[in-house]
Amino acid sequence: MPVPTPIPVVCAVIEDHTGRILIAQRPAHKHLGLKWEFPGGKVEPGEAPAAALVRELSEELGCTIKITRALEPFLYDYTRVVIEMFPFVCKLAADSAAPAALEHVEIRWITPAQVSSFDLAPADWPVVARYRAAPVPCCRKD
Repeated sequence: MPVPTPIPVVCAVIEDHTGRILIAQRPAHKHLGLKWEFPGGKVEPGEAPAAALVRELSEELGCTIKITRALEPFLYDYTRVVIEMFPFVCKLAADSAAPAALEHVEIRWITPAQVSSFDLAPADWPVVARYRAAPVPCCRKD
């Protein structure tokens, strides 16, 4: 059986000034309904992952972001579909509106320690592992 071509997908671990991160709950009628996820979406043909992330967060949350770093990309096999995940760590842009649940049931700011108590989509757990493996203090003074 041939291996499916991976679908490129982006997601954002959005940090606030206190070190909390934003998660979003998927609509009940969608694949993986009511699971929590890091917001993002599919990369369009010819689009760079960073540009896709800016577009997706504007569409899904009505906010603008500043990418602070990229986490290591990875493949995730959902059996019939393989995705290539491009995770990023971001902050809201200084002039951004507050994030809103435009395409999700709910959004929540949580501490990184709280993420384990949420029912995340399976492909988001490797994002959590990468984020935890490469922490950068939110409020450090450079």
